[in-house]
Amino acid sequence: MRILSSFIIGLIFGLGLVISQMVNPQKIIAFLDIAGNWDPSLLVVMGSALVTTFIGYKVVLGRQKPAFETSFQIPTKTVIDRPLLIGSAIFGAGWGLAGLCPGPGITALAVGGLAPLAYVAAMLVGMQARTLVKV
Repeated sequence: MRILSSFIIGLIFGLGLVISQMVNPQKIIAFLDIAGNWDPSLLVVMGSALVTTFIGYKVVLGRQKPAFETSFQIPTKTVIDRPLLIGSAIFGAGWGLAGLCPGPGITALAVGGLAPLAYVAAMLVGMQARTLVKV
């Protein structure tokens, strides 16, 4: 049941990314171009995600335990440190340059094209490199 629920949740998330055009690099780059030809339409997507997350955390954390686990796995680290800042900067630069981030990048593979394939390949190489280098 755990695998099935994960699949259904991932499918709904991916469908939401496609419908909202978060898998379209041109749409993302236009959203990030606040000094040029700015397209603010993704503010609705991001605002909806924040509201959904806020409500979801309130509802889920009100339970004794998750549906398919023995306990909640909530990060305990609250310090803003150098690795977090470096990782955030790399993420933001990559998102601005490629117009994709990990979730939409993987989802874009289903839409097709070479750009998502190149993005995901580079992401996997970067993930592997990160395991080899300590920051």
